[in-house]
Amino acid sequence: MTSVPRTLNMGFDRFSGLYLWALFIVVFGIWTPDLFLSADTARSIASSQAIVAMLGIALLLPLAAGCYDLSIGATVNLSAILAAWLQTNQGWGIWSSVAVAVVAGTAIGALNGFIVVRLHVSSFIATLGMATIIGAVQTIVTAQSQPLPPTASTWLNLTQFKLFGGIQVVVLYLLVLALLVWWVLEHTPAGRYIHATGGNPEAARLSGVKVGQWQWLSLIGSGTIAAVAGVFYSSLSGPSLTFGAALLLPAFAAAFLGSTQLQPGRFNVWGTLIAVYVLATGVRGLQFVTGVQWLNDMFNGVALITAVAFAVWRQRSKAAGRRRGRGDSGGGPGAVPPRDDDDAVRRTGEAATAR
Repeated sequence: MTSVPRTLNMGFDRFSGLYLWALFIVVFGIWTPDLFLSADTARSIASSQAIVAMLGIALLLPLAAGCYDLSIGATVNLSAILAAWLQTNQGWGIWSSVAVAVVAGTAIGALNGFIVVRLHVSSFIATLGMATIIGAVQTIVTAQSQPLPPTASTWLNLTQFKLFGGIQVVVLYLLVLALLVWWVLEHTPAGRYIHATGGNPEAARLSGVKVGQWQWLSLIGSGTIAAVAGVFYSSLSGPSLTFGAALLLPAFAAAFLGSTQLQPGRFNVWGTLIAVYVLATGVRGLQFVTGVQWLNDMFNGVALITAVAFAVWRQRSKAAGRRRGRGDSGGGPGAVPPRDDDDAVRRTGEAATAR
């Protein structure tokens, strides 16, 4: 029996983002070559979008587990303010300030998980309410006064140190974070449990997966990564009282648009990174051409709506295909073919039982 060699599927449904990215580069490279094709533009896009990409990765964890985290914008804002405020107003050292800011994000994630898992509040409502609470805490801490940015060279070099080609080190942090989360989600039992929880919670629970535990842990991970991103933002751009809310929509747009790339229908790290930089490239090119500044919000809004609409269409198409398959299978009205996601949940349950 001869084996059929596997071929790489480079179809538009999986790699449309890369094709669109290439199109943007070609079009704007021809339109405004002096501005768009410069090394400064590439470095600026890479560094300026690193924080948004980190937030998108933070969102992947709860989204993959079937939860929302609307508090990441407030979390990233609070951690950025805390890291700067403790240094300039309280005289703390850099690393102790960073540690407190990150622990605050972890605590927010843990509290979100408690409300969602133990109190059985919808993650949408719980994290939305938490965002407003965090905003109130930030107001109490700062008294509506924006702290001065720390000026220590160690603090500035934390994200602004330049590597080869003049790329800031914050881009390297993003790549390390992406590799870590990708490895966890795709190559560890924890990742399989998280995806099983988000794919079919009831089936996962019946298979022995501790659904509540993995949802809780995913929210803790989201809060922690958001806090780290806030520390990096504060070092890169300085503290701000309001920047977090502006990053919430781009992060969601990247996560949902990324779920249409590489592994359609599945929240994945590399699809999220592609989405972030495709959108940023398109926005930067149009800004060079038109000079207007509202394109970023429009691009992100359109991308989010398009990605969710595509996901719904894809889910309905699969459901319709399964119904047609049941009708044509000849197994009678009670014959139901096995679903791929249910089979994955079954295998995850068997692994959990074995452990």
